[in-house]
Amino acid sequence: MEQKTRYKKKRVRKGRVIVTALFLVIVALIGYSYVEYQNGLKLASETKVPAEDFIADETTHKVETFLILGVDSRGEEKSRTDTMMLLTWDRETNDMRLVSFMRDIYAEIPGYQSYKLNTAYYLGGVQLLKETLNNMFDLPIHHYAIIDFKSFESLIDILAPNGIEVDVEKRMSGLIYMTIEPGVQQLNGSQLLGYARYRGDAEGDFGRVERQQKVIELLKEELLSPTNMKNIPKFVGAAQGYVTSDMSSAAQLKMALNMITSGAANLQKMTIPAEHTYSFQTYSHAGSVIEMDIEQNKEMLHTFLKLDK
Repeated sequence: MEQKTRYKKKRVRKGRVIVTALFLVIVALIGYSYVEYQNGLKLASETKVPAEDFIADETTHKVETFLILGVDSRGEEKSRTDTMMLLTWDRETNDMRLVSFMRDIYAEIPGYQSYKLNTAYYLGGVQLLKETLNNMFDLPIHHYAIIDFKSFESLIDILAPNGIEVDVEKRMSGLIYMTIEPGVQQLNGSQLLGYARYRGDAEGDFGRVERQQKVIELLKEELLSPTNMKNIPKFVGAAQGYVTSDMSSAAQLKMALNMITSGAANLQKMTIPAEHTYSFQTYSHAGSVIEMDIEQNKEMLHTFLKLDK
């Protein structure tokens, strides 16, 4: 009997040790995450693109939309959008779709004469660009996110300090101010940005948009990679500073985590204008532009995004 009692006490003590150890590990992880999150916030404290006036469209169906803009401000007060994407998230099916809009689309900009689509942001910020897309494609836009390219480089280096593996399809150099060799490469933030912005070949902007979509896919994979888990708290903290959005920090974080962890393994992607629906034209006030069949692209876009269901 006495031996059984000693055994029970020993087992209880062992259980307490395990529980205590688990508790200490959890406390350490929370402490580490908090410190790294704060370090990320400090890194981005003075580099955020200023918030803008934005009137969100009413959410009337299950699909939520995010206008994602990449800008090259270079310290200037006004800048054009080099990257314009619409990310949609179906809250019921966790389906994710990504649409890239070519920056040279000839667009009717409310209150102005027609220019290239990326001029809308230069003239009136995110709200005017939103209204332009609303009018052209009857697109509801619920949120926006803007990131400057220098901030993008920093975020990549925080998330993946050893670089992100990319199978580079050709030698790239010229206006990206670096040379990227073909083949499988570990690209740091600056190189990944150069890869995404390269357009010095026959594919021009269409090839660049395809690479930008590829980069978004790679980022999603990196965020889900177990090897990067230790970098996530600092990345999330920095993102709160580097990325400008209409959502609060808490709302951004919650929605981003939901989309990343619950979304489809692969993003479904589309480029506007679609193939065989456009031609190149030149205007004295706007230069070389892409003139497209708006109604045809609008129909294809709504079908792809399932906005009419």
